[in-house]
Amino acid sequence: MKIKYVAPLVVVRDIDVAKKFYRDVLLRKIVMDFGENVTFTGGFSIQQKALWSKFIDRKEEEIINGANDFELYFEVEDLDEFLLHLNKYPHVVLVHPLKEYSWGQRVIRIYDPDKNIIEIGESMKTVILRLLKQGMTIEDVSTKTMHPISIIEKYKNKS
Repeated sequence: MKIKYVAPLVVVRDIDVAKKFYRDVLLRKIVMDFGENVTFTGGFSIQQKALWSKFIDRKEEEIINGANDFELYFEVEDLDEFLLHLNKYPHVVLVHPLKEYSWGQRVIRIYDPDKNIIEIGESMKTVILRLLKQGMTIEDVSTKTMHPISIIEKYKNKS
């Protein structure tokens, strides 16, 4: 038997508010809009809580948002550009401010209007090129990022 993974679905209280957030803040394009279910570029969907509760035979109040145990992860090549874009939306609530992890990747996490966590991180290609530009050796970048030297050389040679 073969099972194919298709996509995550995020349950939202107000489909119109959520559509606007994902379109405007995260720059996703709508692929299909079925009213109470919307699919975006990147392969995820949002669904109105009222409809979802019917699908799973539960009351709407049994569907809890904001549990901080799930996120949608996005990458950008220029995180600083995204942060400038994000500044246009002061109503967006941060999970945490910009942080850099030990492997060199900078990320920010925000909440969508339903308190689902959205992570926006630099692509590892961007991280690797930034570290090389800062003067780190290929070997040091490999150690820091945990990426093989062959990948780092590939990114360096294509830049």
